[in-house]
Amino acid sequence: MIWQPEFETLPRDELEALQLFNLKRTVRRVYQNVPFYRKKMDDMGVKPEDIRTLEDVRHLPFTTKDDLRENYPYGLFAIPMDEVVRVHSSSGTTGKPTVVGYSKKDLETWSNLTARVLAAGGLKKNDVVQISFGYGLFTGGFGLHYGAERLGATVIPVSSGNTHRQVLVMRDYGTTALICTPSYALHVAEVIEEMGVNPRDLKLRLGMFGAEPWTEAMRKEIEDRLGIDATDNYGLSEIIGPGVSGECIEAKHGLHIFEDHFLPEIIDPATGEPLPMGEMGELVITTLTKEALPLLRYRTRDITKLFLEECPCRRTFVKMEKPQGRTDDMLIVRGVNIFPSQVEEVLLSIKDTAPHFQLVVDRKGYLDTLEVWVETSEDFFFDSMRKQKELVDTITQKISEVLGISVKVKLVEPHTIERTTGKAKRVVDRRELK
Repeated sequence: MIWQPEFETLPRDELEALQLFNLKRTVRRVYQNVPFYRKKMDDMGVKPEDIRTLEDVRHLPFTTKDDLRENYPYGLFAIPMDEVVRVHSSSGTTGKPTVVGYSKKDLETWSNLTARVLAAGGLKKNDVVQISFGYGLFTGGFGLHYGAERLGATVIPVSSGNTHRQVLVMRDYGTTALICTPSYALHVAEVIEEMGVNPRDLKLRLGMFGAEPWTEAMRKEIEDRLGIDATDNYGLSEIIGPGVSGECIEAKHGLHIFEDHFLPEIIDPATGEPLPMGEMGELVITTLTKEALPLLRYRTRDITKLFLEECPCRRTFVKMEKPQGRTDDMLIVRGVNIFPSQVEEVLLSIKDTAPHFQLVVDRKGYLDTLEVWVETSEDFFFDSMRKQKELVDTITQKISEVLGISVKVKLVEPHTIERTTGKAKRVVDRRELK
């Protein structure tokens, strides 16, 4: 099923004409309403009327996550606050989260885009959808919730955690589609087996997974163990949340980017220069229809490539390959974006810790684990066990509050963590995507 065929199957020339119309309008709006962009464009000698073709987007300034933090909370909004009806945000990497806002029209757009993702993945009106993403400031749960409702499906907003209950809900309520991270889907499969439930006795038939990297081998294992069709989707809160791109169930090869709302580019991450179609580089996105927080050339830091191919689903949008990595030091653990700088800030505020730490990421079963190794001062390491436990408890509580996920803290002797002459090795990722 195609949710909006009048847009999703547009011939390329008509699609590009629509993109150019919306690009010009967006550039005019941000120049008039967002001082940050007006100054950036003036400094570069660029005026809205200079944007005459889609290729002219390369003359516009980039936007980064740091720009959102420096304009915290509402400095990049293009509409007054009395027109903003929803606010979401990240957990904050250095005490300043990235804040995103939505107008009433933005929420309608978002619902339609997530409906597209779900329809592409095979969801229909008679499906019962179990959403096992967290609800709150995180965009994942709410975004896909409203998309499923827009399609007319029945939504069970279970939220995350309590996997035994998830399985019971799945069995008793007749869930036909599961929405969560791929690693959590495998954990659900494991718990189903532990509980003695036969997956084939469930009504589950679809899985729509995102928020973390996963491989084709992992897809096959999920599909085999749960007896479902599994598709990937991609989004980021700064752009809109989930709903930027998604796989179609017919091909399961590349994620269609919804180009009537987003203008994608691939750039060389080192030089910022645009790369031709098919070359691997950093994904950059310009929003074309957002009202509250329109962004010009947002650097996602995700490494991927774009390609066009005739797709059996009939969508004409360009496809992006699954992201192959990132250009920064961000980690994704259980669907949550984590930066070492978040942990560093916490540790610097706690007495008796040394400025040396490592994040050790592993996978036990099918769930990611995060252990923080922290060096203590020379004197403290040989202090009483009671004091060491108190310090561990303090660090654990503060880091968990900042990151929004549970962590394990391990105190290590001074000089245990490797020193380097270059950039400190803050992350040890032991996960192997199966």
